[in-house]
Amino acid sequence: MREMEFKMERPGLLQKGDRVTVTEGVLPSNYYYTIDPALAMSGNFPFRERLLEREGVVTEIIENARGFYVKVRFGD
Repeated sequence: MREMEFKMERPGLLQKGDRVTVTEGVLPSNYYYTIDPALAMSGNFPFRERLLEREGVVTEIIENARGFYVKVRFGD
């Protein structure tokens, strides 16, 4: 099981318990992930931390001074 955090630009796009799929993007030395259809984006991860699952469940929505964040659990 793995939990990842994604940045969401607007509130209400996702709710706790939603099943989501992610798309993998590749940079020269990192991977990044986007919750489809472009609802939220992860930070960059080195190749050794590549996500092997493509479906997960939203476990938490966080609002703080920097914006909205979504925690997703993979590998259930």
